Amino acid sequence: METNLRYPIGPFEHAGEITAGVTTAWIKEIEELPGQLREAVKELNNEQLDTAYRPGGWSVRQVVHHIADSHMNAYVRFKLALTENQPVIKPYDEAEWAGLPDYALPVEPSLLLIENLHQRWVTVLHELTPADLEKTFIHPESGVVSLGRNIGIYAWHGKHHLAHITSLYSRLGW
Repeated sequence: METNLRYPIGPFEHAGEITAGVTTAWIKEIEELPGQLREAVKELNNEQLDTAYRPGGWSVRQVVHHIADSHMNAYVRFKLALTENQPVIKPYDEAEWAGLPDYALPVEPSLLLIENLHQRWVTVLHELTPADLEKTFIHPESGVVSLGRNIGIYAWHGKHHLAHITSLYSRLGW
């Protein structure tokens, strides 16, 4: 049960070829996330926003702020990989970031940030060439990551955290 609460849609997996059709579908998921996220939290009160999606997990509020932080980092990583030769990116401690004071803010600033960030990010993603999709960056923990694969990772990431929120309120009958 804990694994299902932690990974309600399962871990990211893609074993096949990363084709134009695959990346187009992933980009559409990234493009749709801001509206889906806003819809998922629009009726939640502060008590609900401060409810953890699983024992020991982040609150809904923290999840929303995390998506903003994570996707900002992803956007920068994409731009680095597009403009530099296989840059080494800097990871960050997500748990430590989730403990910073801005994670106690209302979710609206992060929802707006995600909406605007995704508008810019998707604009870049739609213009990627097949050669761009092969460009890579080096993650000190994950190794070499292609932009094509990273599109899939972030399409999954958004759905993963959206499912944390929606499965929580389904379980609790909100």
